[in-house]
Amino acid sequence: MSDTTVRKIARGLRVLLILTIALIALAVLLVPVSVMANEENLFGGAGTFLYDLLHPAPDDITAAGVAAIFLSWIWVWGAGTRALTALFLVACGICTVLILLQGLRVLNTILRGTPFSPRNAGRLRRAAVYSFCIAGAAVVRTVWGLWFYQSLRPLATYNALFVPVFAVFGLLCLVMSALFRQAAEMQAENDLTI
Repeated sequence: MSDTTVRKIARGLRVLLILTIALIALAVLLVPVSVMANEENLFGGAGTFLYDLLHPAPDDITAAGVAAIFLSWIWVWGAGTRALTALFLVACGICTVLILLQGLRVLNTILRGTPFSPRNAGRLRRAAVYSFCIAGAAVVRTVWGLWFYQSLRPLATYNALFVPVFAVFGLLCLVMSALFRQAAEMQAENDLTI
């Protein structure tokens, strides 16, 4: 079997997907720390925490920082709006990892030379469901923000942006699923004809 350009690209994408899945898993692990450390700037809270953990001062204890990661998973749930933020980010992170895992499985079939299989259609349908879950969670969080803050400010956040982006991505995955299913059926017919 020759090493086609498509397979080379698929191998590169596979490496990128694996790295992305690992980074998102780390980000999900740090969500409660980030939410509790800095409510205004989520990324700044996690970045400061990681920097302090990896570059301890003479009086810091690294083990205490690691313990704080796990203890924050307990503490964040009693913090009202912080708990909602953490729940939303964890749910979106998990759904994103599941979407990327489906993409990784599709890439594996491309590397094996059997991209048009009925299993890929199912994988793309699952990716669509996870995408719709993220869009639904974003709708709930945006509506909750409109009610809680009594202003239109939540419409200008990433939550409101997630709704159309992930809804369209889910629809695209459904279309691709139908195409893969149709291609698999046509390939099975051609194999029987020959």
